[in-house]
Amino acid sequence: MFYHNINPTLITIGPFEVRYYGIIYALGFLVSLAWLMRVKNKLGMNKDDVYDYVFYVAIGIIVGARAFEVLIWHPTYYFSNPEEIIAIWHGGLSFHGGLVGAVIVSWLFCKFRGIKLMRLADAVVIPATLMLAFGRIANFINGELYGTVTKLPWCVKFPGVSGCRHPVQLYGAIKRFIVFGIIVWLNKKKHKDGFIFWNFVALFGIGRLLIDFVREDPRFFGLSTGQWLSFVMFAIAVYVLWKSYWKK
Repeated sequence: MFYHNINPTLITIGPFEVRYYGIIYALGFLVSLAWLMRVKNKLGMNKDDVYDYVFYVAIGIIVGARAFEVLIWHPTYYFSNPEEIIAIWHGGLSFHGGLVGAVIVSWLFCKFRGIKLMRLADAVVIPATLMLAFGRIANFINGELYGTVTKLPWCVKFPGVSGCRHPVQLYGAIKRFIVFGIIVWLNKKKHKDGFIFWNFVALFGIGRLLIDFVREDPRFFGLSTGQWLSFVMFAIAVYVLWKSYWKK
């Protein structure tokens, strides 16, 4: 058993807190910027395109992730505590919402800049997957998104939560590191544009669907909201992969 007593705040400056959660996501966007600068010529982008894209997609991810968190996951809490809606440094960014926000912004950006969407998507998911893996570690530091009660020797006693729980955040981080390794390997080979992106969607979908069986979430017809959304992700990705890549 591990007793969770990790302080999620690195430093406090007056009324402001600098949390590990925010630092990890800020570093993630910087890593994405550096990676896109490296491959910009293959994507038909220049430096200004890269800077603009990372800025807009960061807004899209944050807005989409927070919107799903507020409207789908915990509407009662946030409407009762409206001051918390913008407090993203406290955690609470939905992966599915962030993905939707990123896709919408990327589609609009590519449409107006004349850039191939699927080629950009293949490049973006590489640093994004790494960022998301560390994001799950940040969830663990925050003591949020904990799992169901278990007697396994590596269970975690989170503050203010009854019972010893599955560290489902760390399970998610391990899954994402594995997915990162897979797509980096795929990136070394030649594929039709979009192949890496759709593999990313499929792997994230099936991984989340399985891991969330030990996550403490309300169930609807046997699955949580996150599992239903992940099932849709997986189903769409498999269909696209079969129709556009595997079938040929």
